[in-house]
Amino acid sequence: MKKSPSHTKHQNQVRIIGGDCRGRKLSFHSAEGLRPTPDMVREKLFNWLGQDLTGQAVLDLFAGSGALGLEAASRNARQVVLLENNRQTAQQLRQNIQALQLEQIEVVVGDGLAYLQQTSLHFDTVFLDPPYAWQNWQKLFEYLPCCLNDGAYVYLEAGQLPEWPPAFKIHREGKAGMSCFVLLKYHVQPETVQ
Repeated sequence: MKKSPSHTKHQNQVRIIGGDCRGRKLSFHSAEGLRPTPDMVREKLFNWLGQDLTGQAVLDLFAGSGALGLEAASRNARQVVLLENNRQTAQQLRQNIQALQLEQIEVVVGDGLAYLQQTSLHFDTVFLDPPYAWQNWQKLFEYLPCCLNDGAYVYLEAGQLPEWPPAFKIHREGKAGMSCFVLLKYHVQPETVQ
C-alpha cells in the first residue's frame, strides 16, 4: 500500500453537515479503499431523503469514515448500524460516536454480506458505498431485500453503478467526479401464484 503524503492531516477529517451535530469535525484513519462521501453529495442525498430521519432504522453497510451513518444519527434516526470490516477503522468510529454522544449507533465489525444473511433487523434506509474494487453486487442484492421494510430507500455510490433487481426503482440519481450515485426505493414484490 502506498504511503500517503505527510500533509494529509486535514484530508482525514469529515464534517457533519446537518442535524444536531452540524459542524462537528471527525477524524478517521487512512485505510485501503476508504473515501468518504463528499459534503456536496451528502447534502444532496439528505435533501432527497429529507432532513429529519426521526424513527428510522438505518444501515451503513460499508461504513468507512461513518459519514453517512453519522449524518443519519445527527438527523434523529432511531437506530443506526455501522458495519465495518477494518478493526482500526471500527475503533475510530466508536471514538467518534462517543465524542458526538450519539447513543443510537451500533458499530459491527465484520463482512457486509455475512451481516445481511444473519441479521433479523429491518431497515428504512440503507447506505451502500463500498470501495471501488468491491464487485459482489449480485449477492448483495440477493440478500438485501430480507433486511428492508417496504418503501425503504437504498443509496448506492460506486465508480460504475451495478444492475439491480426490478423491486428497486430509481428515485434520484447524480454524479460527482469519479462517483456515480443513485437513491433507489424498494417495494416488496407480490408473491407470484403458481
